[in-house]
Amino acid sequence: MGIQHKLNKMRTMNDVSNGRKAYSLVWVIILGGIMGLAAKLVDTQGVNPVFDQIGGRLGIWIFVATLISVYSYSPRSAAVKVFSFFTSLLTFYYLYTVFFLHFFSKNETMFWIICAVVSPICAVVMWYARGHGYVASFILSLPVAVLITEGYTLKNAYLPEHEHYYLVPILMGFYLLMVITLLWIVPRKKIHMLTVIPVALLLSFSMIYFDVIGKIFGGLNGFL
Repeated sequence: MGIQHKLNKMRTMNDVSNGRKAYSLVWVIILGGIMGLAAKLVDTQGVNPVFDQIGGRLGIWIFVATLISVYSYSPRSAAVKVFSFFTSLLTFYYLYTVFFLHFFSKNETMFWIICAVVSPICAVVMWYARGHGYVASFILSLPVAVLITEGYTLKNAYLPEHEHYYLVPILMGFYLLMVITLLWIVPRKKIHMLTVIPVALLLSFSMIYFDVIGKIFGGLNGFL
């Protein structure tokens, strides 16, 4: 009871009709399907590898899932919508892969299935990032730190199809844009950025120093 009271003080749930909930869920499912197909279509020869490098990494999916979570009506709604998003995304991605490309990677599939399974828990926590107080700021700093970390490691990206110096700044710029977007639109008060930024930088430094992403995800994250 005490914990729930503190959570409610951090952020209160929006009371909306079941129709609006269903409507928003349908659009999330459609978005997942579109992005799943797009991620597969750019993963082909002749397509600029910038798009493939973006779709094959964690950053863009963490970014989208964060936005879906924080703009949901409640923690439960966030969990359902984010899980539905990833389910739709992976379904369309791998249906296209199997039926049109006749290819299936068991290890890669298991990696993304695990991400989808744990995504509702992450979504519930992330919903409070748009709340009040230091805890909300700390929660927001988590996806920001991951984006900064993955963006920084792009300096080691292997992109043989084009000049290395040409692609890496573009990819890093895209990650910077995602970071700026989260910092600008998620906090209810812009002053919260004064807490989010230093915490995110500290977490990112630690993740880079200890190679956290590399140790957790190994070779399954496209470039690690």
